[in-house]
Amino acid sequence: MRLLLLSNSTNHGAGRFSHAREALAEHYGGRTVSFVPYALADHDRYTELVREGFAAAGVEVRPVHRSADPAAELRAAEAVFIGGGNSFRLLRTMQRLGLLDAIRSAVRGGAPYGGASAGTNMACPSLRTTNDMPIVTPDGFETLGLIGFQINPHYLDPVGGSTHMGETREQRLAEFHEENDVPVLGLREGTWLRVNGESITLHGGAARLFRRGTEPEEHRDGTDLSFLAGVESTFDIRDRPLSGRDGSAAG
Repeated sequence: MRLLLLSNSTNHGAGRFSHAREALAEHYGGRTVSFVPYALADHDRYTELVREGFAAAGVEVRPVHRSADPAAELRAAEAVFIGGGNSFRLLRTMQRLGLLDAIRSAVRGGAPYGGASAGTNMACPSLRTTNDMPIVTPDGFETLGLIGFQINPHYLDPVGGSTHMGETREQRLAEFHEENDVPVLGLREGTWLRVNGESITLHGGAARLFRRGTEPEEHRDGTDLSFLAGVESTFDIRDRPLSGRDGSAAG
């Protein structure tokens, strides 16, 4: 299984995908990429933006929303890319069109998978570490599960001396770990993961790894994160109806 998971598609002041152009060219290797544009409302406009960015990397894009049967096209795809936008809208559309199983089948059959932002969220077991507002209600939070750990794209570090009283990203991930026991990799802007079978490497800059019960860990560009390949996710550790927190029957 080959995955390219980008935190973002555009860095400030730079062209779309310019920071990962070589990685895109190497990852897709001349294949036609079936593009899933459902994270944004204007699918045609989004397709043109991605097509321009991919063309600079020598990669051809074929939008699945123009297909009479998007699920069939994705099941037979040479390669797949899911763009960013609103993760809730993306997941709900994929569920309703039957795209999750189609993409899993293609990727497990050898089609390279790529995603940016919401598309990277889709590669995780669950949507629960997205930054997005739930503008629609999906039929559950289960995503593709191509990796066993979670990613938080666009990760932002706490700002020292800030007077903003809202939660930092670190605080939100700490809340996630109060209820779930699964690592979360905070991908800062301009960073991405390359997954090749059991090999996982970090590129483009540093990232922060959060695990339940431990201090966050900094990992630098080029770090081998293959130890995450064997992770098994455990969600909702406190969701035990009719029982106590220790597993005993509630009294």
